[in-house]
Amino acid sequence: MKILNLYCGIGGNRKLWTDVEVTAVEQDPAIAKIYQDFFPDDTVIVGDAHQYLLDHYSEFDFIWSSPPCPSHSKVRKITSGKNMENRKGYCKPIYPDMKLYEEILFLQGYFEGKWCVENVIGWYKPLIRPTETGNHYFWSNFFIPQLNTGNRDHYGTIESLGKRKGFDLSKYSGIDKRKTLRNCVEPEIGKHILDSSEDYKLI
Repeated sequence: MKILNLYCGIGGNRKLWTDVEVTAVEQDPAIAKIYQDFFPDDTVIVGDAHQYLLDHYSEFDFIWSSPPCPSHSKVRKITSGKNMENRKGYCKPIYPDMKLYEEILFLQGYFEGKWCVENVIGWYKPLIRPTETGNHYFWSNFFIPQLNTGNRDHYGTIESLGKRKGFDLSKYSGIDKRKTLRNCVEPEIGKHILDSSEDYKLI
């Protein structure tokens, strides 16, 4: 199976995939280097995942996309409120990044293989109905059964997050390790989604 793994980070979703040919796209060169270290047989592209999807979608059997989530996040929305102004942790209000929905609609309309788009459970009612499992939203063209992943340790230490996600980042510097690990989709979810794509027909 030829897989396109967009916004790949260090590869949390990819960690338990086997017998696949993966092309991964990541904007941050430092993060892309870590991904390549963990998955040396994958093709890693440093670049714009949104544009890469448009240019190369027809070359793959399965596409996974995890567009940036901060503008959709409940936490960021809360910290952008008026009662947070002039307080530590305050974030300026921003537009929700509609690349998320651009990619969902594009894949619905043009891609003939199976696909999945992942994002956080957002602060607003989704504009396109997703499946909700493992504390994530998933949009796909196949059925995704529910999966209980237990404690995500989302606010844990670097060490506990690394153990939870299965990545040892101790030798790396110059990155926000905690944020990088928190951004990882749990490996068991990644495997569950890919297995579901093989078990269930297109919908």
